[in-house]
Amino acid sequence: MVCQRCVAAVRQEFEKVGLHPTQVALGEVTLESELEDSTLVKLKSNLTALGFELIDDKKGRLIEAIKNLVIQRIHHTERLHLKFNWSDILNDELKHDYNYLSSLFSSVEGMTLEHYIILQKIERVKELLFYDELTLGEIADRLDYSSVAHLSSQFKKITGLTPSEQKKSKTSTSQRRPLDSVG
Repeated sequence: MVCQRCVAAVRQEFEKVGLHPTQVALGEVTLESELEDSTLVKLKSNLTALGFELIDDKKGRLIEAIKNLVIQRIHHTERLHLKFNWSDILNDELKHDYNYLSSLFSSVEGMTLEHYIILQKIERVKELLFYDELTLGEIADRLDYSSVAHLSSQFKKITGLTPSEQKKSKTSTSQRRPLDSVG
């Protein structure tokens, strides 16, 4: 789940099957009691119909937690902290060694964690370019790029366009992707 509408939709599906979660957050639902098998089957069916997936294995939950943390930091934080280190953030938040998390992510997702982070940052750059409220220098600073040249180089490598070309493009909204499909 990557937005508040997703959280609301998931909560509603749990309530439809008679469950009342104590907490619904991005990628996580807390219940007071265990699910019965028949309820679990119905819930999986309902969530799948909405494009969600019920993740009930430990590694799957960990991958989802990694994605949610990256999305939260990049898309829902006003400014990334200067000189922060993804390995430190993931270690602190998820209580696992970064090398393990990175290896698990790569084996399950088929791309490195670093590449996933870059793809999310590029999606955020597209969004900020579309709204045209910040200069490229301000965007580079906000997303913790070392320079505008570094941002521009990475942007062109991923999208095939320079940020300026993207900004001028009339199809900029069609080139943006939903956050849960980035990757």
